[in-house]
Amino acid sequence: MNSTALEIAKKLNGRVEGDGQVQLNKLSKLEEARKGSISFLANPKYISFLENTRASAILISNEFKTVNNPEITFIRVKDPYMAFSKLLTDFSQDKGKRKYGIHPTSSIHPSANIHEDVYVGPNVTVGESSIIKKGVVINSNSAIGSNVVIGQNTKIFSGVIILDKTQIGKHCVIQAGAIIGSEGFGFNKNENGKYLKTPQIGNVVIKDNVEIGANTTIDRATLGSTIIGHGVKLDNLIQIAHNVEIGSDTVIAAQTGIAGSSKIGARCKIGGQVGIIGHLTIGDDVQIQGQTGVINDVASKDIIQGTPAIDFRSFYKSYSIFKNLPNFESRIRELEKK
Repeated sequence: MNSTALEIAKKLNGRVEGDGQVQLNKLSKLEEARKGSISFLANPKYISFLENTRASAILISNEFKTVNNPEITFIRVKDPYMAFSKLLTDFSQDKGKRKYGIHPTSSIHPSANIHEDVYVGPNVTVGESSIIKKGVVINSNSAIGSNVVIGQNTKIFSGVIILDKTQIGKHCVIQAGAIIGSEGFGFNKNENGKYLKTPQIGNVVIKDNVEIGANTTIDRATLGSTIIGHGVKLDNLIQIAHNVEIGSDTVIAAQTGIAGSSKIGARCKIGGQVGIIGHLTIGDDVQIQGQTGVINDVASKDIIQGTPAIDFRSFYKSYSIFKNLPNFESRIRELEKK
């Protein structure tokens, strides 16, 4: 990255206040910025950093009050956070060197169909009849099972396990240590009270533009498919059980667990450490606050919180009473004495 403030403003549809010719060559946090850095201010709680930052340029919103600091060039944009994210994307693409070829320590089954324009890293294994399409990157120590399909320009980081019959779409990102297509947690108790394993013979289907975080696990279906819809974003350390379906553009934060056969709608926002029991239906555009326990179906556009989950407004009303119970108890005891 080596651009002027004017060049960056043009790319971001922004407006320069200050020296448009200042040279910018790195992206930095406000408090760590040095000469040549560009940073951003999107959250008012960080305004105090403006006093001491050494950034040469800062992205601010169109609505931000006028700032008088001749040593800093300001670039006004509609959304500073989104604009900085775009710069991060461009910077990472410039910095990253495209890898090609198949490492000699990899092990690829003769029946696998590997496009010539791919990268297969050290100690990667690819199983029988799997298809790896153009532009795919598979980093070191990953294992791809048999009859797997990986779509164009998908990137797989180190140590990922993708088991048999998994289908992955285009432009996906799978972070290190993720496991996709493992056996679902299915057991039946026999007449002697012993648990017998239920075979899991389905697969996992991941649509285009999905991101899966580090050490997230997605179990294959008992029958049919576990389905992750277009544009879904999964954080680290998430458990998706067998036959779960997640609708398009839903985002789920870390340490959430979704039990078998539950259906999650499109564009949902699910916070961290949420637990969802099996066989539920959650509608579109639902928001589930962190640490919520969901035990019933949820209608579209509901916002829920608590365990068991209730409407978030009811939760806060209930909590305001609950936290005062000790005080109420003391007052009741005083009244009883009278």
